[in-house]
Amino acid sequence: MTLEIVRPEGETRSEPPPQQTAEMPLPSDAKVFFLGGLFALALLTMAYVAAEIVLPLVLAFTLKLLLQPVMRILERFRVPRAFAALLLILVLCGTVVGLATAISGTAGTWAAKLPEGVPRLEERLSFLRAPINSLQNFVQQIDSIGATGARPDTAGPIGGGALLTTLFTSTRSFAGGLFTTVLFLYFLLVSGDTFLRRLVEILPRFQDKRQAIEISQQIESDISAYLATITVMNAVVGIATALVMWCTGVGDPVLWGTVAFLLNYVPILGPSLGVIIFLLAGLLTIDRPLEAFLPAGLYLGIHLVEGETITPLLLARRFTLNPVVVILALVFWFWMWGIPGAILSVPMLAVTKIVCDRVRPLAALGHFLQG
Repeated sequence: MTLEIVRPEGETRSEPPPQQTAEMPLPSDAKVFFLGGLFALALLTMAYVAAEIVLPLVLAFTLKLLLQPVMRILERFRVPRAFAALLLILVLCGTVVGLATAISGTAGTWAAKLPEGVPRLEERLSFLRAPINSLQNFVQQIDSIGATGARPDTAGPIGGGALLTTLFTSTRSFAGGLFTTVLFLYFLLVSGDTFLRRLVEILPRFQDKRQAIEISQQIESDISAYLATITVMNAVVGIATALVMWCTGVGDPVLWGTVAFLLNYVPILGPSLGVIIFLLAGLLTIDRPLEAFLPAGLYLGIHLVEGETITPLLLARRFTLNPVVVILALVFWFWMWGIPGAILSVPMLAVTKIVCDRVRPLAALGHFLQG
């Protein structure tokens, strides 16, 4: 990011104070904690209530950070910013549509196989029947304690009209959110550094101007590197998983590679769901019991090598995050926004840490978030 700062007349340049890593200033007034908590609660409430607007905006900002390096390369070749933004969005949407088209047929085939394969799955997983029945009985006994209303199983069946209404509402909501995200993304790419320039212009002190630019540069550099690294590693995981599914005889490597690629964007929960999916796929297609567990085992091995060794090694120089805080953020944002929130939880947590590390009153919080 190239952004020059003009120092106001009469203001002398003062050297930044040396960073004192051992000193973590904390507000001495309890009102500061109280007001800060109220402000954070207000922000989270707004994010929950206005999720239809806030979620597409956050997603568009994250995609903007991912596409910003490519945008700068196109600008060096004298490509107009509006045309470059439109070109990147078309490439992104074309990639998504292409993947969806490539896997739609095979996904429909597997969905049609699933009802026929349920008896086979029950036979293969018969050793789990007793523990599951015991758990169900235990849950039913707990539910029956103190129950005074009608039993849940006496409710009537769900009508087909209600199901169609739910599907239509979900599809319309998804299409609206996708359109809003693309719209936000286009104008964010076109605007470039406009908002940062306006912020620098209104800040009174030179030190504040420089701090704003440093925070913006570090966010763009670190988050872009994180997203690019994760995308490349997810692609490697997808290719390796596709080869595993082809070699073990499950078939449809493009479908399973795409599933592994997408699931790897969700930390912890995505690979865990992937193990279950590949276990079921192996049980449905492979006759020998021991070999049926091979696809899920190999996928788990691929994930352990990538998630526990290669990716942390590549990202260690950029930033490290507290794993407990990562889990809490993942669960919280999944509760707030669903799967998109789980995908965005780590980038949002990384942005929060970068800001806290650069703003001295929030240095203690940034130290707490560090891994």
